[in-house]
Amino acid sequence: MKTFRVFAAALLLWFACGFAVAQLPTFGDGRTASAKAAHLTVEVLSSELAVAPGEDIHAGVYFKLDPGWHVYWVNAGDSGEPPSVRWTLPSTITAESLQFPTPKRLPLGPLMDFGYENEVLFPVTLHTSRFLHVGRGLQIPAQVNWLVCREVCIPGRANLMLALGTVASHSITDTPKLTLFERLGLNPQPLPSTARLTVRMDPNGFIFTLRTGARLSSMEFYPLDKDLIVNAAPQPVEPLFNGARLRVQKADTVKAMPASVRGLLKLPDGSAYRIDAPVTAAVASRIAPPPHLSLIAYVALAFLGGIILNLMPCVFPVLFLKGLALVHSSHEERTTVRLHGVVYTLGILVSFWAIVGVLLGLRASGDQFGWGFQLQSPAFIAVLASFLFLFALSLAGMFDMGLSLTRTGDSLAQRGGYTGSFFTGVLATVVATPCTAPFMGAAIGFALAQSSVVALLVFTAIALGLALPYLALSLHPAWVRLLPRPGAWMEVLKELTAVPLFATVIWLVWVYGRLFTGARAGVDAIDLLLLCFLVLAIAGWVMRRWPGKLYSAVAALLIVAAALAIPLAPHRTSAIKWQPYSPEKLVELRAMGKPVFIDFTAAWCLSCQVNERLVLDSPEVQRRFADYGVQLVRADWTQYDPNITQELSKLGRSGVPTYVIYPAGAQSQPDVLPEALSKGIVLDELYKLKK
Repeated sequence: MKTFRVFAAALLLWFACGFAVAQLPTFGDGRTASAKAAHLTVEVLSSELAVAPGEDIHAGVYFKLDPGWHVYWVNAGDSGEPPSVRWTLPSTITAESLQFPTPKRLPLGPLMDFGYENEVLFPVTLHTSRFLHVGRGLQIPAQVNWLVCREVCIPGRANLMLALGTVASHSITDTPKLTLFERLGLNPQPLPSTARLTVRMDPNGFIFTLRTGARLSSMEFYPLDKDLIVNAAPQPVEPLFNGARLRVQKADTVKAMPASVRGLLKLPDGSAYRIDAPVTAAVASRIAPPPHLSLIAYVALAFLGGIILNLMPCVFPVLFLKGLALVHSSHEERTTVRLHGVVYTLGILVSFWAIVGVLLGLRASGDQFGWGFQLQSPAFIAVLASFLFLFALSLAGMFDMGLSLTRTGDSLAQRGGYTGSFFTGVLATVVATPCTAPFMGAAIGFALAQSSVVALLVFTAIALGLALPYLALSLHPAWVRLLPRPGAWMEVLKELTAVPLFATVIWLVWVYGRLFTGARAGVDAIDLLLLCFLVLAIAGWVMRRWPGKLYSAVAALLIVAAALAIPLAPHRTSAIKWQPYSPEKLVELRAMGKPVFIDFTAAWCLSCQVNERLVLDSPEVQRRFADYGVQLVRADWTQYDPNITQELSKLGRSGVPTYVIYPAGAQSQPDVLPEALSKGIVLDELYKLKK
């Protein structure tokens, strides 16, 4: 019924357009570039006054609209038609298709259109051949068609003329028109290589997850294909730390999952990315067990996988320490030892139930996650890697944590010992998430596609398998006699268990860097995490230097808190994009008549990194760069580049950092800034550009 109402409204709106196209009044006399029509003025224009053979003409169709009226995007939405232009071209000129800038959503009753209000410029590129005749002007006729709407729609047509001069070389710019192109002619850009986009489909619609390296507060999707989405439906956005997630309701006519979706993703600043992305299923269909595997078989596989998890390099050190505690506590009462085993098992069960609860909640909301989903969070990885690093330092003998979490031998009968056993079970679960033991993969995949009860049953089986070795020893203390007698070998073996933990930390650092968009952002993130490890090592030294002292414990905790704050701090990214240096790029930018700022830098230059983070990437300097239209160029000398070396030599410098400002004008002389930058130095130099 809802679909019928939308269709009827669209049909009525279309009939409201009035005249048939064949009876349209035609505006313009075919000799001028602009015409006044109903509720708008239309003009064909170019950013060049005169064009040279072989160079492009940057032309466009410009509409100035009355308040409240609009024209349409290439996909008009629920109703409407986009503008079009038909050129009458000489043999020496060819034309590309009309380009459509980023639109806006235009609600109209129960409908949603995509289009433009107030004013809009549709760019189009015309290519001239090298045989273009020089010496006489160009007269290029253009027939423009449009549909302008408010509550009613009025089609229109105009015969216009684009007039240009011709010159032998170097086209002549029309500065006012160029300004108009710069203001309105910004087309959607391709998705940059540093961004990551995934599109998933669930029964309700599409889920777009865009990761650009910076938090996005809003995002909108505009489809190129009609009848793909419910145009008027809300598009809720979930901001992420490095992007955003957008949900779009699919149209009722979409029965099967399309291979891909095409369209635009509009960002908070009004810019947009063109996308053509493959679509994957967001939630697996609920499946019955294969004929040869019953539910009991999957539970058995999960239980066996949990047992094998104990042998994984992440988990084994934790189990080994619990084994040491049992050896040392063999003289304790049997009831006490058994209680520790039960509490340890309870810690694992509670942790697994929490994980499966989060997974099922995310599944219900339309997300698709699996075992180890926590490792998609940089904050979680940073904390886990930092704790394992500190834990490994303790095992290696740098200091003794002295906590019931890792030493329960002499305190098993104390109340704090049970707390230690519980949180040791939690720790075993946390460090097990990076691992998937044999037989677990099929069981987890099956569980996440089934009902909540079945999923809980399978994950409980994994938890019991993980807890089984220690639980069995604690329930049958006599089995402890089968373990080797305590001795010096235990201390050596304990120190050796630090090796797999350090290996796990190295792997987590690698994963941490991969979560950040762009090679440079990943390297910067890893640097901060390694700095965190350095501070944690200092905390370990404090605990070893003054063991058992209250002030030592307090100081160590403060140092650990400061260390964790380093990788968890928000990662600020530059709001302005730097262009890579080349001699040709410098010539091109200076020829445009704009000021240019060049940052000669290198990854191994420490002062370069300090200047960039404290000065060049600061909001004040970035805002001044943008206000003055400064073109930013970064000359990366990390690897030897003869072009950069030659340019530095011209400037009288032989190394980095070097900072240069070229004022507007191709003949202006460069101004070389000091190596040690401050915000005041840069802002003062930029202020000179305004004089």
